[in-house]
Amino acid sequence: MVDRPKKPSAIPVSPIAPSPQVEITSDSSRVSAKLPTGESIEILLYGATVISWKSGGKENLFLSDKTHLDGSKAVRGGIPLVFPVFGPPPSDHPTSNLPQHGFARNARWEYLGKSTSESNARPNSTGDDSVKLDFGLEPSNLSEEPRKSWPYSFGLVYSVTLSREGLGTSMMVRNEGQEAFSIQLLLHTYFKVKDICNVTVSDLKGCSYIDKVDSLREKTETTSDLTISSEIDRVYTVPANQLLTISEDNTKRFEIQRDNLDNVVVWNPWIKKVAGMSDFGPEDGWKHMICVEAGSVSGWQKLEPGDTYDAGQSIKAF
Repeated sequence: MVDRPKKPSAIPVSPIAPSPQVEITSDSSRVSAKLPTGESIEILLYGATVISWKSGGKENLFLSDKTHLDGSKAVRGGIPLVFPVFGPPPSDHPTSNLPQHGFARNARWEYLGKSTSESNARPNSTGDDSVKLDFGLEPSNLSEEPRKSWPYSFGLVYSVTLSREGLGTSMMVRNEGQEAFSIQLLLHTYFKVKDICNVTVSDLKGCSYIDKVDSLREKTETTSDLTISSEIDRVYTVPANQLLTISEDNTKRFEIQRDNLDNVVVWNPWIKKVAGMSDFGPEDGWKHMICVEAGSVSGWQKLEPGDTYDAGQSIKAF
């Protein structure tokens, strides 16, 4: 064989960049995603509830070990979705026949698909830096009872975005019908902590709140770093552009940025109330969780036919 005098060198083959892994369980009850860098999430299609978010080798969300994950009851822990009503429905409102916290957390959602993106801010990035999972809910996904109790035509798209920097959860609500309706929305996030007695929630000073443990009295927060030493259930009104910080042992643990959500619920049931919760465990689980919930619940978002309402939160874990 005659060799070519100027044989071209082999064309290098670029390695295939790693991409997020997205899996659906065999019974189509859960969707999970994992980034090449190790961050992961798991979502139960019942309620579109995020039941796990891990980063840096740590679980960031509290999940009761007694909660139901079979679709028989709303999940106790993770990030349940509250829609279209928050507290006990007012008797004179169209949501009056719905249960507390509405129906979104008790309905089976549809998995709509995924999308990925690579951060331009990372010059040495080798693969996708984030993955977004979308879930949908409309009247046809509901059982007969909530459809009769709240007979409006709507469409919800819930997006869960996992990135190296953190977790984003956002909701798009659209009025698909011919008549207006009003809604409330809450992202009921259970954060996992080592010891609630060493936890502070910062940047609420000067904000007004409704104290649900003290006969719904309206008060103003006077401390820069809120500590928890007993049952707490407060609905704060906080400017939507104001960052909130959860710290433990004087070290920042979480940072929460909200979009179009001007309420923050801070909740921990403490010892006595937990004793009456059959789905809350372990018995001392109250020590290891704090709910800081971004929402729009002190008033109502009115949507005329064709209107949309977009809102969400971005959470960084440290």
